[in-house]
Formats: sequence, structure tokens, C-alpha cells
Amino acid sequence: MLPLALSLCALSLLTIDDGRDADLAAARALFEQNITAIQERNREAYLACYLASDLLARGGPTGIDTGFAELEAGTAPSGSDDWPVRLTARDLQLHWLADGLVYGTYRYHVDYGGELIEGLSERVFRRTTEGWRIVVTTAFSSTPGLPAAPLALVGARIHTGAGGPPITDGVIIVRDGLIESIGPRATTVIPAGIDVIDLSGHTVTPGLVDSHVHYSQTGWADGRPDAWDLRELYPYAAVSTELERTPERLHRAFLASGVTAVFDVGGFPWTRRLREKTETSFEAPHVAAAGPLLTTWVPDILTLPDRQQFVLMESEEQVRAAVRSHAASGSDAIKLWFIARDAAAVERATALVLVAGDEAAKSGLPLIVHATELATARVALQAGAQLLVHSVEDAPIDQEFIDLALQVGVSYCPTLTVHQGYIDLYQRQLTDEIMTQLDAVHPEIAERILSTPELPVADALPAAAIAAIVERRQRTVALMADNLTRLAAAGVNIAAGTDAGNPLTLHGPSIFPELEAMEAAGMAPVDVLRAATLGAARAMGRGDDLGLLEAGRIADLLVLIEDPAQGIAALRSVTQVMRAGHLQHVENLRPR
Repeated sequence: MLPLALSLCALSLLTIDDGRDADLAAARALFEQNITAIQERNREAYLACYLASDLLARGGPTGIDTGFAELEAGTAPSGSDDWPVRLTARDLQLHWLADGLVYGTYRYHVDYGGELIEGLSERVFRRTTEGWRIVVTTAFSSTPGLPAAPLALVGARIHTGAGGPPITDGVIIVRDGLIESIGPRATTVIPAGIDVIDLSGHTVTPGLVDSHVHYSQTGWADGRPDAWDLRELYPYAAVSTELERTPERLHRAFLASGVTAVFDVGGFPWTRRLREKTETSFEAPHVAAAGPLLTTWVPDILTLPDRQQFVLMESEEQVRAAVRSHAASGSDAIKLWFIARDAAAVERATALVLVAGDEAAKSGLPLIVHATELATARVALQAGAQLLVHSVEDAPIDQEFIDLALQVGVSYCPTLTVHQGYIDLYQRQLTDEIMTQLDAVHPEIAERILSTPELPVADALPAAAIAAIVERRQRTVALMADNLTRLAAAGVNIAAGTDAGNPLTLHGPSIFPELEAMEAAGMAPVDVLRAATLGAARAMGRGDDLGLLEAGRIADLLVLIEDPAQGIAALRSVTQVMRAGHLQHVENLRPR
């Protein structure tokens, strides 16, 4: 039997524990009421959470404000734009301080009509004669790169990106922006205290990767005056400057379409800076960029006197110097635009292409080659190309080409749909597909796209020229599809890519028709998904940390309503996008 003193002490501890639990429960209820009131824009319920006294303290980056009257006067009425469009609360934590006094925090993600803000908010809860009230409230925006709150995604069908059958009733634990563990619910431990999101009935895949984009182009004619010269309406220098100044327009279009990483394979020098600026941002995809293109031909209409995106290859010494300059300037690759329309042109350019490949290898940079003919693509492989963008579209590939592709370890990006955008531009038509994509792009870009039918007739290509382009497109579609499926069957790494930025090939949503064209060419949906995730990640040099859902990799993933293994069009059903552990609704990501 315990001595009386010890019994009384134990009883006292039990009483304290009971009081602590009751205080924590009451504070949690008020905390959840406070957050719900913000989410529902309920002014009355929101104000009811706070101490109606001059003692109320409200803190932030600029210091402390006090008083309930000031809070009440500054609180927006329900429906006002001053309320966030959406508030997501994660990682709600409470700590008991003393009888009737509890401290709490949560991590917030708010969307103020296009401005996305994350941070930490604090509350101090106190029991008063009128019930529990908030007596201190603070909010501090996060430092860029701060990891998201830990999460457990539970119950979904999970396609890891490696191919093979999915994980059913799966669990993904995300912490510090990485996948901590992944597996079936029956064998995966969910840590205590972590926020759990039930995704039963949904499908999870890795984030999509577009291995062929151009931030130096808008997705319409104003960014490609060589396609339709609108420089009198939209001066090319001004268009280029606007792209450099507002890359977030394109960032958000990609994320809103489920694309969490992109490879910019040629553009103005400023594109090189995108990698550092985007790597730790939850509002942008990961970006790798090649910078200015080395080329066998320079279109004068696409050059600007104070910034160049093309370097004409003229001699061995000059090509080697250009590659070394790219390496020193931070290029992630060397992009070669190999334009040669006949055998003589191929022969003249071959030596310099081989020099570019040799110097790229010495500089430790992968070689990317735009080659649409069997002859130019073969030379590219001989030069050691690691990525071929665009299909071989003039002839069937042969076994020698396949063997060389496997030997080199090239990634093949078929880029099947970009030519259709040019045809639609020349015919001044907006297809139903383009119209469905406009919600994902910035309103100013969408407005210009919508003016396509009004392009000046006098400046249009002659009808006979357009007919010839259409006829050529019809001839090449089947050949491109056959070359793609033969390379895929042989084991060549296939990487999805759109050539986004070209006229009516929009940054972001153009990924959907491109992947559907790959399926129509004969690839199985699971193989197309792999090409759009791990295959494309490998093509951009990120095969070790992106493109696959497994422990230790960056937590970039999609939440879908439908299952892409049943048809790749299911990727259009994306509802949420996770970028480095930050889970966001697609509606919050659309450009505004």
C-alpha cells in the first residue's frame, strides 16, 4: 500500500493530467473553429474566436499590434477579396503551458487570388470567464526553400513510374520535401502525429516531366515571328523581355498541368538562371536549361542585337570556344540545331557536329540535337548525343541506327504534335483541344491565342503552301509513330516532350495531347507514363531524384481521379499537385 503522501501526489498528478488533456481538447476545438472560419470567410465566427479586449496581441514581421477593436475594424466582411481564396492548414500542434493556457502552431498555405504564401502561424489560447479565447495570434511567411509540413497520403492506387503493377491501398510518407517511405497500407507505418490525407478512390503518379520546352517562346506567333511576322503589333524585343521578366506565368501553367520538371533545350542566355531560381520553389517546376543553341543556320528574324539565342557554327576552334563558354556560363547541356536539307549540307556540317559533341563530352555536358532526318540523327548519335528531340520523320530507322542508339545510351523525345500547332496557326483556326487548354495559361497569353482567327489574311501563307504542309504532315505521322514504337521496343529510353513555346503548343497543357499521341502511336499507357516521368527525368539529367516514387526521392507527384494505366488521357483528371512536399490544388496553380 502506498504511503498517504505518495497517494496524494499521484492523485494530484492524475488531476493535472486530466486538466491538461481537457485544456488541449478545448484549445484544439477553438483552433479548428478559427481555421474553418477563415476558410469559410465567416466573419462572425472568426471574430468570436478572439479575446474582445485591448490585451489581444497580433504579431507579424513588422512587430506587434494590439486590441480587438483594431482587429474587428480590419476584418473583411464575408466574400471580400481580403479573405484568402483558399487556406490549407497543416501540421497543427498544441503545447500545454499551464492551467487554462495553451500554445499552438500550424503551417499555412494561402492563395490570395494568385499570390501563393506559405508560413507558420501561432496562437495562444486562454480559458476566460466567457470560454476559451485566442489571446495572441501571429503569422510569419516562410523563408524560400523551407520544407513543407510532413504528410501521409493514404489509400490511393500508386503508379511509381517504374512500370509494372501499381501499389493498391498505398501509403506515401512525405517529410522535408522527400519521400520518406512508400508501400501498401498493410506494411507501411504511419508516424504518430502526422497529418493524414485520405486519397481512397484516387490514383497517384509521379509528377510529369516535359523534356522539350522553350521559355524563350510564348506558345503563339508573337514568340516566333519566323512563323507569322507580327512584330509591328508585338515587337520581338518586347516579347522576349516580357518572357524574361515574368517566367512565373509559364511556371504556373506547367504546374497546373501536372508538369513538375522541364528541360529548356535552347533559348536566350537568361534561361540559364531558371534552374537556381526554381529548384527550391513550390510555385515552379524544376528547370534545366541549355542556353543559346549552336546551329548550322541562323534565322535572322529571331535574333536581337543585345541578346542572342543562336551561335552559328563556323570553325572547329569557334565551336570548341562556344561550348566552353556555355559550360562556364552555367548551361546544363549543349543544344545543337542541326538543319541540313540535303546530303551535301549534312556532309558539310558533320565535322562541326562531331567537334561539338567531343567538346561537350570534355566539358561534362550532355549533347542535345534537333534532328528530324535519318541522316542528321545518325550523325548526332555518332557525335554522342544524349537526347534527340523530334522524331526521325523522313525515313524508317534501320537496325544500324537502333544499335548505335543503344550503344550511345541516347534518350529519344518524339515530339509528335508540335507541327499541328503550326498548321492550325496557318489555317487561323482554334481547335477544341486548344480551347480546353486556355484555362491553364496566363490570361494575356490566352487573349492573344484567341485572336488567331483574326490574323491578317494578307500576311497568311498561300493556300497551296498550307495544303503542302498538311499533306506532308499526313505522310509523316505514321512514319514517326512506327519509328517511335520500334525504338521503344528495342529498349531505347523514350522521353516525353512537347516543344512547348512554339505556336499553339502551349507551355503546360500541351503535354496531354502529346502523351495521347504517343499512346495512339502504339505505346501502352504505362509505357507512356514512364516516358513522361522517369524516362523524361533521365533525359534532363535528373533520373536519380525525379520521375519515380520511391524513398529518398523528391516528393513531386500528382493526385488523379482516373487511372492512367487504363488510358493516358486520365492524366487530365489531375486535381492536386505536390511539388517537393507542398500539396496544392490545381485551381490554386492556374496563372492569374
